[in-house]
Amino acid sequence: MQNSRHVSLLTSGQDQVLTIPHELALPGTEVLLRKEGHRLIIEPIPSSSLLSLLTTLQDITDDFPDIDEGLLPLDDITF
Repeated sequence: MQNSRHVSLLTSGQDQVLTIPHELALPGTEVLLRKEGHRLIIEPIPSSSLLSLLTTLQDITDDFPDIDEGLLPLDDITF
């Protein structure tokens, strides 16, 4: 593997701790960790905002009903 490096595993309580060298550091603050056979796969979870999610959605083309249809007109209120 081109970007590989030998590192040590440490123990902290019941957890194992892996220090990732700077040159292999992942972006963001969260990762997805899964085990496949004898391998641990660590994938970064990209931080996303509501705006970035909304840009991926398709435009709404549905015709919405007129919710005011059949209602009495509003009264003028004087304060």
